[in-house]
Amino acid sequence: MSIEKNIQIVKDFFTAIGGYDEHDLLALVSDDIEWIIPGTDWPLAGTYRGHAELAAVLQKASAEIEMTYPKPPEFVAQGDRVMVVRVATGKIKATNKPFNDGWVFDITVRDGKIATMREYIDTQALALASEMTTSPQV
Repeated sequence: MSIEKNIQIVKDFFTAIGGYDEHDLLALVSDDIEWIIPGTDWPLAGTYRGHAELAAVLQKASAEIEMTYPKPPEFVAQGDRVMVVRVATGKIKATNKPFNDGWVFDITVRDGKIATMREYIDTQALALASEMTTSPQV
């Protein structure tokens, strides 16, 4: 596929996430998609494989995190890889703590569908926002 088509597939994927259109979203990803979200101390960290796990992590994100995007994303592509560069601001709902997360998604498109996604994110900012505050012991 052409670089332009790969970028369009990725753009369509993010549009489908934004409107959470599960049908359109799953049509854009391979059956064996792998999405790697780094970190350990925040709600979405982990490796997700296949349509069911993708749908589950997106539902979890919606339930646990509020996000906004102050600027449009930047797309950089070469061959079958598309990098998406963006900043997200928001809060973790359980702690009500804000975060500012500059991130890059490294996405591989195979046979017209998204096959892999690896996030490069500010894991410290997200872990700090996810940290529960404990009351001092008396």
